[in-house]
Amino acid sequence: MSHPYHRRLLKEHKSLCKDPVPGVKLLSSEEDLKHFLFGISVADNDLYPSGDVYKLSITVTKDYPVDSPSVKFVVQDQNDTIPIHPHIYSNGHICLNLLGEDWTPACSIESILLSIHSMLVHNTTDSRPPDEERYIKNAPTDPKRSRFVFHDDNV
Repeated sequence: MSHPYHRRLLKEHKSLCKDPVPGVKLLSSEEDLKHFLFGISVADNDLYPSGDVYKLSITVTKDYPVDSPSVKFVVQDQNDTIPIHPHIYSNGHICLNLLGEDWTPACSIESILLSIHSMLVHNTTDSRPPDEERYIKNAPTDPKRSRFVFHDDNV
């Protein structure tokens, strides 16, 4: 018998394949529903070069959707980069309320993708978070173990 989280993830995976989020491409297969890899491209924003694809890793546990997934941008080869944004650290960690205290079981992988893509599309600042150096020096490997300081909700 499959776990409820497995059925939910299978449903979300099929939905993302059938009706993908604009600017987001699913790069991983259905074989491993605990680890998703997405390619995110940003059109109509001069801060992000046309054609660049940023890789986003989403890892869920058996407690999904009660517990939010671990989400971060990743570098897998020499062509990959982490997007520059005031809420994205150079290690790929993302400071976003939805990934922490604002997460509810009604949220989904799609809602994460929509939020992060929108965050990039509407960015007007070519900089890292103000506490980048301190955070990177002390950051845990898993961004879910971080306690983010939210500096600016307007970005």
